Amino acid sequence: MKKTILYLASLFAVAGGTIACDDFLNEPVNGQQSLDSYFVTEDEAASYLNGCYNALTFYGWWQVQNFWIMTDMCSDDMWMGNLAQSQSDYISLAHYQGVGQSNGPLNNYWMHRYKGILSCNVAINRIPNAHFQDQSKQQRFIGEAKFLRAYYYFELVKNFGGVPIVDDFKMPDEVAGIERASAEEVWALVEKDFKEAAEVLPVSYSSEVGRATKYAALSFLGKALVYQGKWEEAAKVLNEVINSGTYALMEDFGDVWSVDTNNNKESIFEMQTKFDETYALGNALSVVSANRTEVNDGWAWGLPTSDLEKAFIDEGDYERLKWTIIKNGATEIAGEPDFDELVAKQYEAQSSQHKDMVEGTYYISPDVHKSARVSRKLYIPFKKRPSKWSQDFIPLNIRLLRYADVLLLAAEAEAELGKSAEACNHLNQVRERVHREAVNLSGNMLKQAIRTERRLELALEYNRLYDIRRWESLEHPGHKVIADILGPSGSFVVRNTNPATADPYEYAATKEPSDKGKGFDESRDLVFPIPLYEIEHSNGTIVQNPGWN
Repeated sequence: MKKTILYLASLFAVAGGTIACDDFLNEPVNGQQSLDSYFVTEDEAASYLNGCYNALTFYGWWQVQNFWIMTDMCSDDMWMGNLAQSQSDYISLAHYQGVGQSNGPLNNYWMHRYKGILSCNVAINRIPNAHFQDQSKQQRFIGEAKFLRAYYYFELVKNFGGVPIVDDFKMPDEVAGIERASAEEVWALVEKDFKEAAEVLPVSYSSEVGRATKYAALSFLGKALVYQGKWEEAAKVLNEVINSGTYALMEDFGDVWSVDTNNNKESIFEMQTKFDETYALGNALSVVSANRTEVNDGWAWGLPTSDLEKAFIDEGDYERLKWTIIKNGATEIAGEPDFDELVAKQYEAQSSQHKDMVEGTYYISPDVHKSARVSRKLYIPFKKRPSKWSQDFIPLNIRLLRYADVLLLAAEAEAELGKSAEACNHLNQVRERVHREAVNLSGNMLKQAIRTERRLELALEYNRLYDIRRWESLEHPGHKVIADILGPSGSFVVRNTNPATADPYEYAATKEPSDKGKGFDESRDLVFPIPLYEIEHSNGTIVQNPGWN
């Protein structure tokens, strides 16, 4: 029988402890530790803290990464894509059917975000009791746990609005009857944790790459402030990060997401990965989103739309386009030195099953790929693929926040404050990296330029949905940008359902309907539904988001 996840999370921590009930045995159980006896040494605290980092994805595709993909599927940048397998896990939300309360990826995401929060709560509560020779290191450990808790709540509030707040280690009976906090209360906790983390975290680490830093905490704080429209505070915090000189843009856009440049100078916070023959410690997304008709078959979930490709072309931005989208029939792939060998092997392996293959070109079968396009950002060059090509083994770090995002967030905050010169300066740094002309704009033209730049720069990095949900429409004040794109008369829906404007690949691939987004309802779809099992097993204390029955 399912329990509320808050109850399950408490039970998870207790079991992980491990704690025996007081009336089960009056004697200690040999070979087991309680939370009280575990946090004694620095090494034990460090080991537990590593588990808080593990909760970023729990080293699997279905716990968290699956949901990340689905958020871009809910935007104009990505189709579900895979036409060969059941789409039931995605279609209820990605196609705005209004019945996603029992959606699998959403339920798993909620569950594992709260498991991560529970682990952080235990760390924050118990690490102060451990013996440290260096008190500053002890404070740093607590700061890291607060950073991660803030990140997990940031992920929840931007997806669901107000959620239940559990900010201490609690037993099941202590969370029984808990209610949702308001979004403002959750944002306040996010801000508080990021600020407190920034006070004790170092600027960098000599060897422990991948841990939270002072400016990672401030960068996420700035992003949280932008999401709330707190423009003055956001601009101040983001400019502190920028003026620190800690980060810089990579000279070549193609190096930003390269498997050879994990933890590069542009990266602020990354999900760390490693290829290991025995343990699944890698990124699953490179396989989950990869071409199904390749030498190493992928799963083709989450494919770029032609609408996204058109956005690059309309701006004349072919530099970022080639590093973002790979299209069927390509005669080269950016950064693939072994293209000829790759397509020769692909032709040898696949041509008997696919008569439309053209020798010497890269093939993404239109029969099983909605857009006949795949992501270049997650692509692994042929000779750099690990020997075990399957989910959770790919050593490409996932860039959760990078410097270009911070520059564009700062530009957005400054544009809202009427500081056009400062906003253009930050915007132009991102444009110039890909050889786009500097602009000198103000007002709505500047705001639109920043929005366009965010789409092109951060495409397929799981930012798009949150941007179009939060941006106010410049054409229709009082509405969000997403309402201009989706819905029966939305630009994305109209373009894709009209044979005169639709992409031929997408229009012909009817196994995934091209009217994706037609059912969008602005009064309902600016947040996702709370998982149904949470509502059912809370005895009515957790209330569903409006419009979700």
